[in-house]
Amino acid sequence: MRVSIVVRAYNEEEHFERLLLGLRAQRRKADEIVLVDSGSTDSTVEIGRRYGCRIVPIDQHEFTFGRALNRGCGATIGDVCVFVSAHVYPLYDDWLEKLIAPFEDKRVVLTYGRQRGGDINKFSEGQIFARWFPPHSAFPQKSYFCNNANAAIRRATWETLPYDESLTGLEDLAWAKAAQARGGLIAYTAEAEIVHLHDETWEQVQNRYRREAIAMRAIDDHAKFTRLDLGWLLLQHVISDGLLALQQRVFRREIGSILKFRYNQLLGTWRGFNGPPDVSADLRARFYYPTRPHHRPVQAATERHLIDYELLRAQDGGDAPPADQPGAEPGEGQTAAAPALRVVRGDR
Repeated sequence: MRVSIVVRAYNEEEHFERLLLGLRAQRRKADEIVLVDSGSTDSTVEIGRRYGCRIVPIDQHEFTFGRALNRGCGATIGDVCVFVSAHVYPLYDDWLEKLIAPFEDKRVVLTYGRQRGGDINKFSEGQIFARWFPPHSAFPQKSYFCNNANAAIRRATWETLPYDESLTGLEDLAWAKAAQARGGLIAYTAEAEIVHLHDETWEQVQNRYRREAIAMRAIDDHAKFTRLDLGWLLLQHVISDGLLALQQRVFRREIGSILKFRYNQLLGTWRGFNGPPDVSADLRARFYYPTRPHHRPVQAATERHLIDYELLRAQDGGDAPPADQPGAEPGEGQTAAAPALRVVRGDR
């Protein structure tokens, strides 16, 4: 079984190399890495080339999440397409083999793995990750929930069922719903764990949930989100997050972040469900190409037997991977608690 990794990226130089180091450290190597770049102006593409990635550009005016995935899948040679965000990194050296293992069952069309936040993520987002990505695997999964920041699909299924290029987000849920309706099975593999880094401004948080709510309206005709939902869920989430912060003795430090995150999450969701469904050029720019916030240094994770990224970076010394490295081309903790909306999330 050939495996292709597809990474969508825009100005991801801060985190992208860590992902590539983690991919190089895997016991099961990918057959290729395809970078779908939507006009990066930093060193993202240069980093990708150094590590043997095949570069597939997509114009900013053409970009949607679904179209970028379709371009990436169309450029691959694999039987399985693995999707990872450029700002994630695997925790263990068996991440890839765990993620693709369910494809031994011919009925499986999609797998996705566990996610956790890092030191730069907002406190409340950590509770969302804990809720969405529990520590126990599920197969077959009944719902069509998944997340393309850490997922894989069977390419043969994609060839007859490409991603919806019109959606402003949640293209992974739309694809999973359609594939499941055809009889395909979905597997959640908790052992395939990654760290998913978000360092967003409050405006970016609101815009992310707004565009996903717009997409959810197209995916599910029965989905709705009222002012009453906004008020009730805001109260519920703030209390739940606050109690957990008290247990962890970080309440005074985190209460402001909890209030701001949950307010912007739910206000964005309400605006997406109740505003105009059409997306203007200005709104597209805000949704897909936000200004990057000021970045803080990322601290390496230390629990369990993790991939030692500092050691990998020191050993790498900035050199390009050997020519026979897979994908090279010639010349080129937080515990679960808070209830969270399962329909208002996503990432590039």
